[in-house]
Amino acid sequence: MKKIEAYVRHEAFEPIRLELLGLGFPSLTISEVKGSGRQKGITERYRGAELTNYLRPKVKLECVVADSDVQTIVDTVLKHGRTGAVGDGKVFVAPVDEAYRVRTGESGEEILQAHFGGDAA
Repeated sequence: MKKIEAYVRHEAFEPIRLELLGLGFPSLTISEVKGSGRQKGITERYRGAELTNYLRPKVKLECVVADSDVQTIVDTVLKHGRTGAVGDGKVFVAPVDEAYRVRTGESGEEILQAHFGGDAA
């Protein structure tokens, strides 16, 4: 199992979510985050003073998937998140040793099955 963390621009989130839903991966955790990297800060004038904001808003997507599904998720994020400009974001993939479903106590990759059909929205 692998945990995928992706940091993307806000406008990339909905196309990513919709494609992952169509591929059978509706389970995502989403956070609104701010961070800094190579992307330059934005300088604004407020009440006569110049303020530079180096923390840019992003959406953080997290999901844990079977090893065989990692490339599908990563490809989807890259396809919809890439504009070619500095600040497009990052994708990280890390191993997950174990996972448990709280409701039933089940464990392992069986709790990560993709959801095809049914009420996924």
